[in-house]
Amino acid sequence: MAKYRLVLLRHGEGAWTKENRFCSWVDQKLSSDGIKEAQNCGKHLKALGFEFDLVFTSVLSRSIQTAWLILEEMGQEWVPIQSSWRLNERHYGALIGLNRAEMALNHGEEQVKIWRRSYDVTPPPISESHPYYDEIYNDRRYKCSDVSQDNLPKAESLKDVLDRLLPYWNEKIVPELKSGKMILISAHGNSSRALLKHVEGISDEDIINVTLPTGVPILLELDENLHPLGPHQFLGDQEAIQAAIKKVEDQGKVKSAEK
Repeated sequence: MAKYRLVLLRHGEGAWTKENRFCSWVDQKLSSDGIKEAQNCGKHLKALGFEFDLVFTSVLSRSIQTAWLILEEMGQEWVPIQSSWRLNERHYGALIGLNRAEMALNHGEEQVKIWRRSYDVTPPPISESHPYYDEIYNDRRYKCSDVSQDNLPKAESLKDVLDRLLPYWNEKIVPELKSGKMILISAHGNSSRALLKHVEGISDEDIINVTLPTGVPILLELDENLHPLGPHQFLGDQEAIQAAIKKVEDQGKVKSAEK
């Protein structure tokens, strides 16, 4: 019997996800399909009888918007939401805005997979000449963060994401879990992967093969020491989920017409 239960998910499809671009810290709303994904996620969680006491999101709109839509579908709009940059998507540095398939064509699919999925490889850092530098670093949401803007990352590996996420997990989320609250975390592909790596003890080598589709809730059942009672569970139609996972994996491949 699980002592604690937690639902984690990658937000619904964003506008740049549809365009197959590295979105990272650029603030994007959900696409029309992403809105439907979030709404369907809320319907499914409601049908399964989930009742949340607290929601955690990043400070990026697609994460927050997903949480809003889920709670609305569940009739739980009143549930408090806490947001932190520490749950943000991985900072992809100079790769932000680039098309993944075009990158695979120019640099090879294996290199793109390493940039996207590996644990400790950091992409080239973003520079002040980057077209999205000012948009990110002059954004008012980061003036309210718990670190100075000078100390915000300019590029991150998955290891870096875990390093900046762990203090928030240990100091903010874990105490709420241990107080008996049912928690939903509406995060991103890489912040969710980093958290799964930590909680489930996934190796540095195996994390490269963990792929999370958009808008699919993941159930974690934990014992009194926050150790998993089993592997994480994708909630929903398993055949559709596997197809969605393949779609994410194919984002970093050269399009067949270009091969």
